[in-house]
Amino acid sequence: MAPAKMLIAGNWKMFKGPQEARVFADAFSPPDVVDVVVCPAYPALAVVVESGLTTYAQSVHWASDGAFTGEVSPPMLVELGVAGAIVGHSERRQYFGETDETVARRTAAALEAGLGVIACVGESEEERESGQTELVLRVQVEAIRDAAGEHARLVLAYEPVWAIGTGKTATPDQAQEAHAFIKSLVDAPVLYGGSVKPENADELLFRDGVDGALVGGASLDVDSFTAICESAAHIPS
Repeated sequence: MAPAKMLIAGNWKMFKGPQEARVFADAFSPPDVVDVVVCPAYPALAVVVESGLTTYAQSVHWASDGAFTGEVSPPMLVELGVAGAIVGHSERRQYFGETDETVARRTAAALEAGLGVIACVGESEEERESGQTELVLRVQVEAIRDAAGEHARLVLAYEPVWAIGTGKTATPDQAQEAHAFIKSLVDAPVLYGGSVKPENADELLFRDGVDGALVGGASLDVDSFTAICESAAHIPS
C-alpha cells in the first residue's frame, strides 16, 4: 500500500498556541507534490484547520463520549474538521501510560470514525542494544493490526525512542531495516520519526521503504519544515 506521495507530518508537541499557529500557517506554503500534515496542540487545532492545512491531533481517545476528563473523542475531532490523529507517540507511552492495548484501541476508534491515523512504534535504546528491536516492533505493530486491520487511512511511524528529542538519528540502514520489518507485518506506509531535520532528510527519505517523515522540533520553524518538505518533493514516485 505504497503512498502516491511522500507524507511529511509536523508534530508540534506542546508548542505554539493559536496565535503562533496562525503566524506559521500564514507563512507556510508546502510543495504540491508532497502530502503535508500539521499536528498542533488541541487549542490550536481550529486555527490550523481554518488555514486550509491538513490537520491532525496529537492523540485521540477510543470512546465517542464519556467520563474521560482531559481526553478528546474521534467525533469531536471530525466535527472540528480535523483529518486525523497521531496515536501512540513515544512520549504518550513514556509519560502518560499509553500501552500497546490502548494505542490499538485509539487507532481502531479513530479509523472507524473516519479519521486518518499515524500510529507510532519503536524501540528504546536498551531494547535495541539487547537485540530486541524486532520483537518490540512485532508486538507493537501486531497489536495495532489486530485491532484495526489493514486500512487505507492507517500509516505507521517508526520512531526509535532513543532518537526522539535527543539529536540522535537512526542510520539510513537502521531505518530501512526497521521499515522493511514493519512492512512485513502490515501493508501500510511507514514514516521515519526521530530527530529528522533538513541536514539528514535527504539521506533518510531516499531509502527504500521510507514513505515520509514524522518531524518534531524541526517542524516548528517554517523554513526548516519547508526544507524537509522540499527534500521529500524530490523523491522519485
